[in-house]
Amino acid sequence: MAEGAEVVLDRSQAKKAVQALQAFLKTKSTSDSLFLDETQQISLLFTLWKVPKKAQSIRIPLPHGQRLDTDDICLFTRDEPKMTSEQTQRFYKKMLEEKGVKNITEIIPYKVLRTEYKPFEAKRRLLGNFDLFLSDDRVRRLLPSHIGKHFYQRKKEPLSVNLQSKNLARDIQRVIQGTSLKVTNRGCCCMARVANASMSADEVTDNIEATVQTVVAKLRTKEPLIKLIHLKSETSVALPIYTSDLKHISLVEGGQEQTKTPKKQQAAGKKKAKQLKAEATEKTETTGEEEEEIPQLVPIATPSKKPKLAKPAKKKKKQQLEKAPKPAAAKKGKKSPNKLTKKATKTDSKVKRKMPKVK
Repeated sequence: MAEGAEVVLDRSQAKKAVQALQAFLKTKSTSDSLFLDETQQISLLFTLWKVPKKAQSIRIPLPHGQRLDTDDICLFTRDEPKMTSEQTQRFYKKMLEEKGVKNITEIIPYKVLRTEYKPFEAKRRLLGNFDLFLSDDRVRRLLPSHIGKHFYQRKKEPLSVNLQSKNLARDIQRVIQGTSLKVTNRGCCCMARVANASMSADEVTDNIEATVQTVVAKLRTKEPLIKLIHLKSETSVALPIYTSDLKHISLVEGGQEQTKTPKKQQAAGKKKAKQLKAEATEKTETTGEEEEEIPQLVPIATPSKKPKLAKPAKKKKKQQLEKAPKPAAAKKGKKSPNKLTKKATKTDSKVKRKMPKVK
């Protein structure tokens, strides 16, 4: 790994940051409450140079356990064949006692998880009742569809354990007292829990060194990736304990990458300036003419707008024709009555009126 030679953590600087953080937590505990909150987490914040292309989860074993003995731990197991859920619980409790595992508080088989913890409220209650979740590696891939998204949002997703290993107690202890770092491809910052407020300064610094070494060794990158490392708690400011240098940054010149220090860059710039001056003097000596001055650009005047042409007037005849009303078309099949017929009808009506009535 190329990064291993670059990240050199100063232990004295890390210890000073730990001591300052512990003093801050003590002052806050005296002002807010009488006792120090031992569950206060101390974490490492890693800032990367680039956003990684692939997501990665790194398990980190710690020399000093970070979890308290009072933490509640739940274990998800598979359903044993030809056994009920109660019989599987008894079987795994007996197996853990025989192998010396005493940290597990409750065992939940896969069938019980599917049936009893199917409602949303039951899942939320399960999430709040336990501090850590473990799962049998034979059932781990089936859990995400049953436990829900809230386990992943609160970073309490189950950690897989091989229940068939010969050194089961040692493996479970490493998983419980260790930590994990999730490197995502959505941002350049990631955090890992390292210690708690009840630990001493030397224990915390030992855990910090072990965390940095494992992260540097397991990061899947060919180039240096870690830019900054900070130490912080849930309520404190981030304290810097490592800052990377700029040795690995390269300059691209003429299609070739070259790494140069500032002094080398200045010397190279002076050499180039001398070469350009020498070339200019040679040209003037050979031609014997002075260089032509570059003419100044004169703004071109914008042309004036052309006058709009008047539209030709329409002829009067067309206007008159358009204004004149059209004659009403005579109805087909009906002829207009003549004047003679009109007079005859009038006379007939008069004669009829003058005729006397017959008794």
